[in-house]
Parts: sequence; structure tokens; C-alpha cells
Amino acid sequence: MRKAKILYVSQEIFPFLPKTEISEISTNLLQSVNEKGREIRVFMPRFGVINERRHQLHEVIRLSGMNLVINDTDHPLIIKVASIPAARMQVYFIDNEDYFHRKNVFANDKNKFFDDNDERSMFFCKGVIETVKKLGWAPDIIHCHGWMTALLPMYLKKMHADDPHFSEAKLIYSAYNSSEKEVLNAKFPKKLEMDGFTKKDIKKISDPNIVNLNKLAVEYADAIIEGSAELPKELKKCISDSGKSSLGYQSPDNFLKAYTDFYTSVLEEVPVLAS
Repeated sequence: MRKAKILYVSQEIFPFLPKTEISEISTNLLQSVNEKGREIRVFMPRFGVINERRHQLHEVIRLSGMNLVINDTDHPLIIKVASIPAARMQVYFIDNEDYFHRKNVFANDKNKFFDDNDERSMFFCKGVIETVKKLGWAPDIIHCHGWMTALLPMYLKKMHADDPHFSEAKLIYSAYNSSEKEVLNAKFPKKLEMDGFTKKDIKKISDPNIVNLNKLAVEYADAIIEGSAELPKELKKCISDSGKSSLGYQSPDNFLKAYTDFYTSVLEEVPVLAS
């Protein structure tokens, strides 16, 4: 892989959150690419379960202070930063008191999906875009991990296609397995329309649930990675029908080389369809 600049956007990264399929893949991938000397930036949400003192998070004043409009309401964007000492790598955190200062990540104590997870996803993705612009940094690859990042390809392709920070970037989306029962707020499509999207733009999310949100990401991404060994059949069909470069599930033993080889193929626009 040529020395590309890579933006990683993940909903979960270890050690800030417990070990899960997404958090472990994210961390191992980031560490490996960082050790190869690539120029990277890393973003995740600042969930309330993250211990700021233990991980030494601190606010980046020059990047904070902007308000983002979600559902016709202003929400302050706070940017914090911390390092993963073992990886010598810095992580930027998207923070907001209304959306992230709670002691659960995606669901309440009764395992019910938060009713505002749609808005949390919107805020996170918009916050990443605005912060990257403030950094004055133009990535060659943007690799999104998990459903909370799924709106990012659409925002970039529909709202920021001509922005020099993103116009040349290749968007890769990693889809992971999640429960088909995880539904999103019924007003989610209306909130996206308020951001300027048309009904046609968001047709795949007309029935708001996590599987359909993943399908939306597939529609706007340039390439797709199957991050889990098992994905819902309709999502696998969506990936196959898209005709886009895709990489099938890779085991923990060999995914690092497979992913970096895939980056090269996407940058060189060589179609790769792997089972």
C-alpha cells in the first residue's frame, strides 16, 4: 500500500471500551497501520462509560466550540483527545453532554436501544466531518466501522462531495453483525430530510433499523468489508448486489494483510470481489 493518509472512524475502540469484535479489530488494525508509518487520524464517540481520568482524556479547545444542528436543535460539539500508550497513537473523541454522558453505550439497563441513537449517530458523523476540516487534513481513505458510522458515506457523498478535504477520499465501510430487532426512531428519515437529504437519498432507511442503516452505508461507500463471519442475509445480498469492491470476512489471524491489500486495490480502483 502506498503511503496513504487514512481516517479511521469507529464506534468502539479498545481499551476505551470493553473488548468486542469491533473494538478489537479497530485497535489491532490501527496499531498495525500506525506502526507501518502511515499518517492516520482516529475518531470515536466519547461514551459516558469511558473513564476520562484513567485514560487521560483532555479537551482540545481549538477544535471545540462549534454547534451542530440535529433535529432543528443546536448541540455543542466538544472534542477530546487521548492516547493508546501501547500503540503510540492518538484518538479524537466526539463529545456532547446530551448524547454521550450516560452510563451505557447503545442501550439502557433493560437492554432497550436508546430512542435517540439516530441523533447520536448523526451528531457523531457530522462532528467527525467538521473536526477533520478544522484539522485541515485530507485523507486518502476513510474507513468506517459499525452502524454508528453508517451515515458518514452519505453525508460526504451528498453534502461534501466538492470539499477538498474529502473529494479524493475513498470510503470503505465495515459492516458487523447486529440484532435485526435493533430499531431506530421512527422519525429518523424526517430528521435526515431536515439536513437536506431527499426521500430518494434515504430510501433504504425508510424503515429505520440497524440492518437498513447498514444498507444505506453500502449504497454510498466505495467499498465494503464484511467485518463479521455472520451477517443478516439481506445485508449480504445488498453487498453482493451493489457490484462494489468487497472483502469477505477475514479471520483474526490474517485480516491485517488482507485489509491493507484491500486498501491498495481500492486506491488503485481495482475491483475486488472476495467471498
